[in-house]
Amino acid sequence: MNRHDYAYPFRIDPASGQAAQTGYESHVEQMIRQVLLTSPGERVNLPEFGCGLRQLIFAPLSEPLTATVQLLVFQALDRWLEGKIEVNNVEVIPPEEAGESTLLIRIDYTLIGTLSGKQMEVRVI
Repeated sequence: MNRHDYAYPFRIDPASGQAAQTGYESHVEQMIRQVLLTSPGERVNLPEFGCGLRQLIFAPLSEPLTATVQLLVFQALDRWLEGKIEVNNVEVIPPEEAGESTLLIRIDYTLIGTLSGKQMEVRVI
């Protein structure tokens, strides 16, 4: 698949003078980060968009927090990126590995357009 999409954040490519583009896989990763790092209410025209992970960053890591984060990530990605990815697993990395005051989330997903398995980490600071 040789598809290209607009880069996020939006910017102008200095070489062409047009909107910067990125490969499809990179574009999907950017969309995942955008969904997870946007808080509901942050977008005026789409107030329910986002995941709300930043409000959990200082909560002590526990089984209920891990389950909550996993559920929020699964639901947000399923809602906003349906048809683009299928989430296979969400793992919350312990603070001793991620760093204090950091929520590190590892996501295993299948890119539906190419049926390829991918993994990425999102650090919420």
